[in-house]
Amino acid sequence: MRIIHTADLHLGQILYQNYSREDEHKHFFRQLEGWIEEYNPDALVVSGDVFDIQQPGVQVKMFFNEYFVSLHEKYPKLKIVITAGNHDSPSRLHADHLLWKAQNVHIVAQAPPYDIENAPTGWEENYIVRLESGYIVALPFLTGERPVQIQSLLDYVAKENAESKPVVMMAHAAVTDMDFEGHDFHGQVKTVDASKMGRGYDYLALGHIHKPQTIGHRDDQKEEVVNYPAGVMRYSGSALHVSCDERYRHSVSLVDIDRHGGSVGIRQLFINELRHFHILPSDKEAYHSQKETLDGLKAFISGGGRGYFRLHIDYKADIPSDFNQTVYKMIENDGELRYNPKTIWRGQEEHEKTEKPMPTFEIADLQQMTDPMRFIEKTIDRYDGLSLEDLKAAFQEVEEYLKIVQNE
Repeated sequence: MRIIHTADLHLGQILYQNYSREDEHKHFFRQLEGWIEEYNPDALVVSGDVFDIQQPGVQVKMFFNEYFVSLHEKYPKLKIVITAGNHDSPSRLHADHLLWKAQNVHIVAQAPPYDIENAPTGWEENYIVRLESGYIVALPFLTGERPVQIQSLLDYVAKENAESKPVVMMAHAAVTDMDFEGHDFHGQVKTVDASKMGRGYDYLALGHIHKPQTIGHRDDQKEEVVNYPAGVMRYSGSALHVSCDERYRHSVSLVDIDRHGGSVGIRQLFINELRHFHILPSDKEAYHSQKETLDGLKAFISGGGRGYFRLHIDYKADIPSDFNQTVYKMIENDGELRYNPKTIWRGQEEHEKTEKPMPTFEIADLQQMTDPMRFIEKTIDRYDGLSLEDLKAAFQEVEEYLKIVQNE
């Protein structure tokens, strides 16, 4: 069984509130199509975060539709399996899944039922894609752990798999022991223990983390070709660099599996990015004044610098309030220079260690906080002189007033 594994397309992404990446995605898709032509895989799997936001614009949806319809027309035997990530809207992706199935594109967006004992018979079929050469168990992004559902799907395939065909599973999750370089998590990401991802797959095609890597094999991250015994968990990495912090080569994974329980060969197909990310200055830690910064930027431009750039400036430097406008003015006539205005202030880290750290929350935690007092109690140390008792009394007064209004 041969697959091409990619993830985290983030179609429709607008970087730094200014820059569309449509031409960068087109550049990536041309390479992807070339690899499909060259290697003739049985399936292309996209493990979540198809779109950058849950409600992408019409142009973005058209771009997605046109590309994957075109891909099916060129390679009608190719199975295309797409799952929803945490950036995607499960309901929006699921709405069109029957139409896409006619194009040999299998979209899996809705999570398995919690109560599988009382679920309709055959619920497993919604998550299994059969190929002549093997099976794909397609799982979208799951809120919370679902080890019972995952294992039930793998067991369901195992009962049918009398010929020991390869089994690929897809998931969009942060698995323990992953290298999250380039992500600004600061401890806020919830991880899933590898043991909770079930037993019985030969290759777990992961999405969510942007750095290409095989879990448990950090030393192999830069290797182009590696072979492992079956039971491999791998992030293909994102299609495009998403920030200046992703200082590693991005790739898609070409995966060959000889049989169920056999060997798994992985070849990294390195992506030629249309635009690179730069951090300036490249030859020292930081600029120390506005003049030094602008002179450095002029040198970068005159030297043929292109792509996205971000600046390192000493936090003690005297930088005027209109500095960003000055930078934008310098590059306004060059469409290939793109500015990240979020400056990295060197030396500020040590200065900020004396300040009280802000508590961190998962977005899911905040979404589930129906009582504002829970948030206030967790952040009370940030507000000197704030009385919890006075706040509670005020909230109770508001609640009582709302009850009166509702009754009236």
